[in-house]
Amino acid sequence: MMSSSSKEPEASDGLKTFGAVLKSFRKRAGQTQEELAPEVGCSSHFLSSVEQGRRFPPPGFVDRCEAALDAFGTLRLAANQLSRKPGLATWFRQWADMEKEAIALYTYECRLIPGLLQTPAYARTLFVNQLPPFSDEQIEEKLAARMERQRLLTERPNTAYSFILEEHLFLRRTGGHEVTRELIDHVLELAQRRNIEVLIMPVVRESHAGLHGPIRLLESPEHKWFAYAEGQECGQFISDPKVVSTLQMRYARMRAQALSFEDSMSLLKRMRGA
Repeated sequence: MMSSSSKEPEASDGLKTFGAVLKSFRKRAGQTQEELAPEVGCSSHFLSSVEQGRRFPPPGFVDRCEAALDAFGTLRLAANQLSRKPGLATWFRQWADMEKEAIALYTYECRLIPGLLQTPAYARTLFVNQLPPFSDEQIEEKLAARMERQRLLTERPNTAYSFILEEHLFLRRTGGHEVTRELIDHVLELAQRRNIEVLIMPVVRESHAGLHGPIRLLESPEHKWFAYAEGQECGQFISDPKVVSTLQMRYARMRAQALSFEDSMSLLKRMRGA
C-alpha cells in the first residue's frame, strides 16, 4: 500500500501555509473535504493531504479550488509562494527534502546509475536521450539540479549511504566507453568514503531478492523509515510500515547476495581496465 498518511515527515512551511489557506476557504464555504473533493477532481484523502501540507497541488488543482471556493485569487497567490526546485520532478521534491535530513539512505538500482553517483557526462547522456526531448535550457537546468543534490554525499558525512548496483549498469556503457570509464572512477572514489557503501550485484545470480524492481529507503532523524517508488512518469512515497518492512527485508537479503565490498571494488577496477 502506498500512502501519504500521518506517518509521513513534516511538510515544508510553504506547503503548510497553502494547506492552511485552502482549509480556511473551504470552511468559509461551509464544505467538508468529502463535499469539495469531487468538485476539484480529487479524492477526499488527497485533499486532506494537501490541507495538511503533505502534497504539492497538481496542475489545475489550484484553479479548480479557486472557482469552487470563490477565493479571490488568494489560493493562486499562496501557490505561487511554494518552494520549487528547478530541475526536479514534482513527485520527487518531497523526497529530495527528506534526503537533506536523513541519517541513512539505501538505494538498489537495476535500471540506471542512481543520481547521487552520476557524473555530469553520464547524467547529460540520460537527459539528451530523454523522450520527449528536453530543450537545451531544460537539460542544463536538470543537470545543475542533479549536481547540486550530490553535495549531500560530502556535506553529510554522518549519513550512512548504501548502494546496491547491478553489474549490467556498467556493462551497458551508457554514453560510450570514456563516459563509463569516468563513471567507474567516480564510483570507486566515492566508495572510499567511510559513510558510503557500494555493492555490485553480479550478472549471474540464481537467487535475487530484488526482482520486483528498484528500492529506495530512508531513515529520518526521528528514526522512522520511509520508502520511495518511481515509475516512468510518476513517483510515490511509501509510509505504510508493513510495506517499508518488506522492502527493508529485501534490501537486507540483497546485501548478502551481492558481492562483498572488496570484491565489488575489485570487479569495478577490472571493468575499468577492460
